[in-house]
Amino acid sequence: MTLKLLAVSAALIGFTVTGAVIPGLCDEVSRAAPVRVAANQQAAPDFAGINNWFNSRPLSIADLRGKVVLVDFWTYGCVNCVNTLPHVTDLYAKYKDKGLVVVGVHTPEFPFERSASNVQAALKRHGITYPVAQDNDSKTWNAYRNQYWPAQYIIDQSGKIVFQHAGEGRYDEIDRTVARLLNVNS
Repeated sequence: MTLKLLAVSAALIGFTVTGAVIPGLCDEVSRAAPVRVAANQQAAPDFAGINNWFNSRPLSIADLRGKVVLVDFWTYGCVNCVNTLPHVTDLYAKYKDKGLVVVGVHTPEFPFERSASNVQAALKRHGITYPVAQDNDSKTWNAYRNQYWPAQYIIDQSGKIVFQHAGEGRYDEIDRTVARLLNVNS
């Protein structure tokens, strides 16, 4: 086995074990076609095991019925997540008065990301004003069967997941999906 093959194998094993999105190696995640749940739309799981809520009182999926909801799994230490934040905050600004609710679910990958004060500082640094749930025990992450940072789930007004995407990109498609559900022009 060559040294290069050994290094690639080790990186792939590490990726598989951690589920991390590695910039450069995992660009396929952001270019892959989004998973769409259409004919048998899955009901969105509720927010479970949340340690803290920022910018909001505690929310539930039932509370959000009648709204279009974007659930954005992220963590502030993830470069790919940070790259998506301007798009998520822009989408929120564009549609919040038309019925969109964005809920960031901050699920830490590393121990230092569990600190509420660190999450609060990241919210301020990135200008995040939408609700953020701190999911330190990955209970909401697991309820959604999520595997990647970042990941977006769009939930329709009846509480069904209608769009799912992992990684960076697909910003226009996410915008069009939200606009279509809200019945507004994007």
